[in-house]
Amino acid sequence: MGRPLYALSSGLKIAYEDHGRGEPVLLFMPGWCDNRTQYRDLVPFCSSRSRCLVIDWPGHGESDTPAADFGEKELVAAAMSVIERSGARRIVTVSTAHAGWVAIELRRQLREKIRKLVLLDWLVLEPPQPFLEALRGLQSREHWEQVRESLFSMWLSGIVDDRILQHVRREMGAYGFEMWARAGREISANYERFGSPLKALSELEPPPHVLHLFSLPKDEAYLRVQNEFAKNHQWFSAYRLNANTHFPALEEPKTVSAFINDFIS
Repeated sequence: MGRPLYALSSGLKIAYEDHGRGEPVLLFMPGWCDNRTQYRDLVPFCSSRSRCLVIDWPGHGESDTPAADFGEKELVAAAMSVIERSGARRIVTVSTAHAGWVAIELRRQLREKIRKLVLLDWLVLEPPQPFLEALRGLQSREHWEQVRESLFSMWLSGIVDDRILQHVRREMGAYGFEMWARAGREISANYERFGSPLKALSELEPPPHVLHLFSLPKDEAYLRVQNEFAKNHQWFSAYRLNANTHFPALEEPKTVSAFINDFIS
């Protein structure tokens, strides 16, 4: 990625990049324990048609790290500071995995300024018990490394693309216990509060238009439940990509950008 600009959020410098021109503006948000570099291949395709803001969360990438503990509230504030600094009037969020919770809260606070959300590879249904156990494991000093390694091994099973391997092992793997525990805590709290992202989205009034792009799981039931939800909630749509990883922005940037461009046009 390029040299960042900075917005201020509670005295912290929040790194972001600003590419392209035009409204609505795409706000790219990585998940916990990940950097804006996840979007390095996707943004060039999108910025040829839209203005793109790409953020590093507090404590991540090239942003400042808070002196005290922090959580989703501070991530939302960081995103708000970038939006304000940019002068963007209409926003479409593009969030990977559990950054979707931040997107939902931004929509709740900014309302009509954010009319569309793009979700990449998110567990939008109620989480299975093993997933919740993994989130608890990430919060254990004794077990977090074992749990993280299990997640990495699952995400990278059968993957030979060195870009994805290096991104997960080097960039996501650079974060230690505190950040992974923080991720586990914040993600768990949202599923406990709302039940699922689909339920949380349904509570927004009015609900925004939402596009969910994912590759895994290949289980037909996962797509079927989303399609059934879409029949009764016409603001929602889901598409399973012909890809093999949990990182569609890295694996299939051209395809993902085509979906995004069509969605916002």
